[in-house]
Amino acid sequence: MTDAKWILFDIGGVLEVVDDDTWQEQWRQRWRERSGLETEDFDARVSAANLPPIDVTSGTEAEFWNRLSTALELDTEQRGAMRADFWDAYCGTGNTELIEYARSLRDRAGLAILSNSADGAREEEERRFGFSEIFDPICYSHEQGVNKPDPRAYLRALERLGAAPEDVFFIDDHAVSIAGAADVGIRGILHRDNAETIAAIEAFLAASDSA
Repeated sequence: MTDAKWILFDIGGVLEVVDDDTWQEQWRQRWRERSGLETEDFDARVSAANLPPIDVTSGTEAEFWNRLSTALELDTEQRGAMRADFWDAYCGTGNTELIEYARSLRDRAGLAILSNSADGAREEEERRFGFSEIFDPICYSHEQGVNKPDPRAYLRALERLGAAPEDVFFIDDHAVSIAGAADVGIRGILHRDNAETIAAIEAFLAASDSA
C-alpha cells in the first residue's frame, strides 16, 4: 500500500452522459421494431441464442454479435448497424466538464476507473474519449470478471491501485454501487451533478492534505 490519494470514477452516468437505467431497453426496442418481429418472437430468439455474458468475460464480443445476428437473421450490414447503434447508446456523450476536471487533478491524486462494462468497451471508449490519457488503472468488469456492487469488484480495484480503502474516493451514479464501496471502507458520493461531485472531491483532498 502507498500513501497516495485516489479518485475512482464510474463511467456511464458519470464520465459519460447516458442513462444507464434506460438505454439498454430503448436500444432493444429499436431493434425489435427494425427486425419486423413481434416482441414475443424477438425476445424468444434472443433468449435461445444463449449469448455469452459480455459484462464479466473478455474476448467474447465477436461471439455475442455473431450469435445475436444469427438468431435475428440479420445480414452483415444489419449486424454492423446494430453493433454500432449499441455502442453509440452505451457510450452516450462525454461529460466534458468532469473529464477535464479529472485531468486537472493529475498532480494531486491518482486517477482511476471502476466500471461495470461490456466486452469491447475499452476500445470503444478509448476511441471516443481517450480515457487512458487520464486514468490508470481502468478497471472494467468484463476484464475483472465481476460487477459492482460485488465486494470483489472493489477489492480487485484496490489491489490494482495499491491503495487502502480510506485513501480512495469513489464517484458513481447508482446508490447500490456507492453502498458496495462503503462496505469495503471506500468513501464516495452519489453523482447527481458536476458541481456537487467536484465539491465533494475537493473536500476529500483538502481533508487528506490536512491530515
